[in-house]
Amino acid sequence: MRLRALLETDALGLRLLGGEDELDRTVRGVMTTDLRDPSRYLSGGELVLTGLAWHRGAADSEPFVRILAGAGVAGLAAGEAELGDVPADLVEACRRHRLPLFAVHETVAFATITEHVVRQVSGERAGDLAAVVDRHRRLMTSGPAGGGPDVVLDLLTSDLDLRAWVLSPTGRQVAGAGAPLPGPLGTALAGHHLAATRAGRRAPHRAAVAGTTYALFPIRNTGRGSAPARDVRESVLSDWLLAVEADASDWPAARLDLLQGVTQLIAVERDRRDAARAVRRRLAQEVLELVQAGAAPAEIAARLRVAAPVLLPGLGAAPQWQVVVARVDWSAAGGPAAAGGIASGPVAQALLEEILVDPAVGGPDSADRIAVAHTGEEAIALVPLPAPADPPSDAGEGADGAAADGADAEALPGEPGLHAEALLASVREPLSAGLGDDGRLTLGVSAAVHSAEGLRGALEEARHARRVAAARPGRVCAAGHHELASHVLLLPFVPDDVRRAFTARLLDPLRDYDRRHRAELIETLEAFLDCDGSWTRCAARLHLHVNTLRYRVGRIEQLTGRDLSRLEDKLDFFLALRMS
Repeated sequence: MRLRALLETDALGLRLLGGEDELDRTVRGVMTTDLRDPSRYLSGGELVLTGLAWHRGAADSEPFVRILAGAGVAGLAAGEAELGDVPADLVEACRRHRLPLFAVHETVAFATITEHVVRQVSGERAGDLAAVVDRHRRLMTSGPAGGGPDVVLDLLTSDLDLRAWVLSPTGRQVAGAGAPLPGPLGTALAGHHLAATRAGRRAPHRAAVAGTTYALFPIRNTGRGSAPARDVRESVLSDWLLAVEADASDWPAARLDLLQGVTQLIAVERDRRDAARAVRRRLAQEVLELVQAGAAPAEIAARLRVAAPVLLPGLGAAPQWQVVVARVDWSAAGGPAAAGGIASGPVAQALLEEILVDPAVGGPDSADRIAVAHTGEEAIALVPLPAPADPPSDAGEGADGAAADGADAEALPGEPGLHAEALLASVREPLSAGLGDDGRLTLGVSAAVHSAEGLRGALEEARHARRVAAARPGRVCAAGHHELASHVLLLPFVPDDVRRAFTARLLDPLRDYDRRHRAELIETLEAFLDCDGSWTRCAARLHLHVNTLRYRVGRIEQLTGRDLSRLEDKLDFFLALRMS
């Protein structure tokens, strides 16, 4: 389209301030910017929209216009909302460089002009995918006014009839056009993507879920200062993905290039969000260093007072704090790089941030209060919780209501805060796919503490809970503080050969008998212990006559030489079943 056509469109209300002889220039796109030097985002032919926030004085206009003219832009449109009339020095600079200049009335939104140009260019160059990529790039790199990834996804829908969503590695929807994806569908797509990436398959990955085919494109994390991953395991659990409702297996190269370009643009938004977390990461790192160094509680409390307004903006009372510790471990069998060469600390940090940012886990505002540091191979999250209306207090404890070791008592089911299994409930499936056969994620969660004095104990409690989780089988495991006061704390640390010998001595005779006679003795034993040795309740649960139950229990005692009326023998059977 020509610049003249914009001037003739009454709905845009543009007023020409100079450049009458250049109105036949072709407009190939539109870009909104208030940068002093937007040259890196210009390729020529753009109509540049600016709110003049860069203009501090008369000397600023000449270098700005020189940059635009050198990049070959079609024209400049300056908004009158910021400064009122367009400055005379800007009009003069555009005249010297023969750059057409328009004034945009304060009642006209830049989005209206952008939409008009996009539609016109799309109509004139229908089918030209390179032009669509060009428009997307301008919209995304124009800063906050560009609208973020949702703008790009909306254009994919309107221009190419492609429905698309940006998903995190856990399946959480980051952005999307139209109706949001159901949670289980996002989780399934993330699992497909992570499994294909770990298998080394070339993107885009094809996934068929619930009768619909999707193309999955990785969105690489290319933030400033991040070195390229030496091993796919360093990035697979932190990269976003673009899920497109389409089968891309027969797409031409031009369309594949388009979607690859879109992923690069969305990566810019990812970088911005990561940068926004920098302050919270630094606060967590500073508090963690003080705690680990054994700093005085007063010094830690002072740092927490600084952190609280950042992590819980608008909070009136001092918060409670919970600590979550995460670790990602890799075996050397997973690739050419030795497991010890993988930077697991940053991987665990990114992953823990993602788990905690899920509104279903951390609440609707969790994205604004996640503070995760990493030290060595561990990631450590400092999670603030609103203070209760009536803080707990006990005569035998300190003023903060915490026990002597700094952590609170066992969590009640309805108590506020994070719970170990809830953290992993919706992410276990996709993360297991990303961890593959050689990776493990383990999490430990502390109780809530009410002051800086309890924070060191909470950190040690979370670390110990993570070690309990690490002793369990499975790719993704978590343990909470309440488990540290239970027999489950001891079982994982029994040596494997001792566990096998103990369970075999008690349970193998029953398993052999069950295989030969289908007598269900193991099932009967479990139910009997679960019912606390009550004959009536156990018989009702198993739908047996009490005499039949007595016969089975007698057979168990005969085969094992134990007496289920004795507490010691009941306890041995209970532990054997838990360790089997």
